[in-house]
Amino acid sequence: MIGLTLLFILATFCLWKYGRKYLAFRAFFNKFPGEKDFSYLYGNLHKYPGPNEEGIEYDFKMCTETKYFHRIWAGAFTPVILVYHPESVRPILKSSAPKPRDTLFATPYDMGVRWLGEGLLIANGAKWARNRRLLTPAFHFDILKPYVDVYNQCTDTLVSKIHELSKSGESFDLFQPVCMSTLDVILQCAFSYKSYCQTKGKNAYTTAMMQLMILWTDRSFKPQVFNEFIYGLTSDGKKFYKLCDEVHAVAEDIIEKRRKELENQKEDEKNTNKKVKDFLDTLLTARDEDGFGLSPIEIRNEVDTFLFEGHDTTASGVTWTLYRLAQHPEYQEMVYEEVLRVLDGREQLEWSDLSKLEFTTMCIKEGLRLDTAVPFIERKLEEDTQIMEYTIPKGTLVAVQIFVLHHNPHLWDRPHDFCPERFHPDKTRTMDPFQFLPFSAGSRNCIGQNFAMNEMKITIAKVIKNFKLTLDLNKPARRFTCATMKAENGVMVFAVPR
Repeated sequence: MIGLTLLFILATFCLWKYGRKYLAFRAFFNKFPGEKDFSYLYGNLHKYPGPNEEGIEYDFKMCTETKYFHRIWAGAFTPVILVYHPESVRPILKSSAPKPRDTLFATPYDMGVRWLGEGLLIANGAKWARNRRLLTPAFHFDILKPYVDVYNQCTDTLVSKIHELSKSGESFDLFQPVCMSTLDVILQCAFSYKSYCQTKGKNAYTTAMMQLMILWTDRSFKPQVFNEFIYGLTSDGKKFYKLCDEVHAVAEDIIEKRRKELENQKEDEKNTNKKVKDFLDTLLTARDEDGFGLSPIEIRNEVDTFLFEGHDTTASGVTWTLYRLAQHPEYQEMVYEEVLRVLDGREQLEWSDLSKLEFTTMCIKEGLRLDTAVPFIERKLEEDTQIMEYTIPKGTLVAVQIFVLHHNPHLWDRPHDFCPERFHPDKTRTMDPFQFLPFSAGSRNCIGQNFAMNEMKITIAKVIKNFKLTLDLNKPARRFTCATMKAENGVMVFAVPR
């Protein structure tokens, strides 16, 4: 009896002690602007309508009311600071703060590890720094320049696909053929791999990848499955793991074929005549200062990461920019006239033409602002960080809301309107460097941003040269803000050959 009494007293003391700490913890973060309604299961997540148009309206409302940032609770124990103004974004992205990772309750980045592994998107610290250093040469000017031929070739196939789709006179989902085109580009440019994915019909890899992104996004709003063991017991978890195995098989097939090609070239002493190294060549042959290369699993992680990031984000940027041009025929015609002027009777765009597509580039940048390809990124603070008059303590999760930043009414006039003039060179010179971040900023900015911009210029230029696009007003696109910007019901357009 005495033992039970002592146990009860000890348990009561522990509850009192840690309860006081928790209440003080809650009280500290509740001083920051943010939702007051609180659930011990969901925190404030139940207030968020979801990664959809209603969620976009909610984010805009919060941004309008709180100019710089606000706080949410992701479950009862995890405060997250959401930043969306240059003054609050700058100290985060200029710091060395890593991607947030946890061993007990998975962060959004942890949730992607089974799929993408410790690739550049997810890795932290010395591993990330080493791999970034080894892979940077794959995006050198001399390597990017010859890719123009691949961009042209793949876009010509895309144009043929759109031409076939236009014959019925009915609207079609623009994202599907564009996604196949950008996958074709990344496979050929980064991996010298001809898949003929644009002409083979439905592609199992992109279908699996789309399902993975939906499952990943859905899980990030359900604290009850943040734990990896628990998630693995659910039907969604089992499906996610099965899909991961499917996309890994594609990556391993690509790697194995290239490895054999490199071995044959060495045996035949053809290295002296070999083309410029592509991304996969760099992965397979790179060595650090100690003479060590990437392990097989590291190579697969980077291939999975670049297969995903290298085509899906670009497909999003191309699709939504074309959507906005279809919505604004006056701008579409200005792009068309510019492309004709630059081509001057030629059929194929050249490297020297890219800098001449000035208005097309303005439209792409405005498209990336209005329908941001990567809506948000996250960091975990390694030190106390000052944001305005608030001190955010070390260890806090911070979400850089890039989509919200690009629509912040305190920064942008008419933030929901498509106005390419915003990005005229005379105006961008005075723009805050942390106001427009389609490729992030700081040391962890997108390694392939020049590759992506060049591809988007050629793809959009040649599609507009060949077709007049209009929207299907009976099927408006509803944005879906998952890992990349998608549409719940497709991006439905009509295409009329010029």
